[in-house]
Amino acid sequence: MSAAEPVIVIHGLWMQGLVMGLLARRIRDAGFAAHTWSYPTLRGSLAENADRLARHCSALAAPRVHIVAHSMGGLVALRMLERHHELRCGRLVLVGTPYGDSFSARRLARFPGGPRLLGRSIREWLDGPRPLPRGDTEIGIIAGTRGFGLGRLVAPDLPRPNDGVVTLAETQVPGVSRRVELGVGHTEMLLSRAVARQCCAFLRHGRFGA
Repeated sequence: MSAAEPVIVIHGLWMQGLVMGLLARRIRDAGFAAHTWSYPTLRGSLAENADRLARHCSALAAPRVHIVAHSMGGLVALRMLERHHELRCGRLVLVGTPYGDSFSARRLARFPGGPRLLGRSIREWLDGPRPLPRGDTEIGIIAGTRGFGLGRLVAPDLPRPNDGVVTLAETQVPGVSRRVELGVGHTEMLLSRAVARQCCAFLRHGRFGA
């Protein structure tokens, strides 16, 4: 990819763009034009947030964009690519994204007020078909193996290995073999230098480093 092409750094559930600031800065320090983007994780449906992201991408007026997305942010990015074939996304890094399912979310949904805490986007993802990756987008997956996170509070029997919220099995995407597993927890990914290095390696080369 060209260093001048924009890299959009996207947050997950209950977060906003500010929490992705350190990761975005580390990506910028490596020479990429990275910036954060925020969306309403609770009140917005997945389709609505995907369309918001599409409008943001279009406003950048770039030939193509690249995306680094944490957790539910990856679901928004994948839904956008499914709904907006006119947009070109060169490389997409999914960081702790529960593509296949979410044991933690389904367990939280059983608690009083749980569905409201999950919000519309994650419920839409769990209840509907998963979009398949587009052939014109290179996808890489970063998964955590340190089982420390809020998911363990609502789901102490969360299948191992996991990052404390998302299991390794849940991060798998059909047809995507480029992945790396790191000893970090789900939220720790936002602060990890190792995660930032692997994001930059994939953005630059389309593969992860050693």
